[in-house]
Amino acid sequence: MPYKCETSKLHIPRHLDRRVKLSLEDREEIKKLYGTISQRKLAKMFNVSRRLVIFIGCPEKHKLNLKQREERGGSAFYYDSKKQTKQKRKHRRYKQSLYLKGVLE
Repeated sequence: MPYKCETSKLHIPRHLDRRVKLSLEDREEIKKLYGTISQRKLAKMFNVSRRLVIFIGCPEKHKLNLKQREERGGSAFYYDSKKQTKQKRKHRRYKQSLYLKGVLE
């Protein structure tokens, strides 16, 4: 039986969502520094991939990438299904704990 927080379409606030790698302030900082500091240094500073830094700094490159991916037939991510299942359960339990604490609306 699913958790109530899954069936009622409750959303986790951005600052509590563990899946989000960067805060909005970090994204703005990357946009400001993009072009003045190397992509590799920015990626290391914020502990993200260089590719993410490029997509934040040049949104048109991100749009182009999405368009090209769609032309190739969409994304086909190959992953370990057992690992994926484990992570989904972990996230659902976290979301349920936030719901029981009254954080989710």
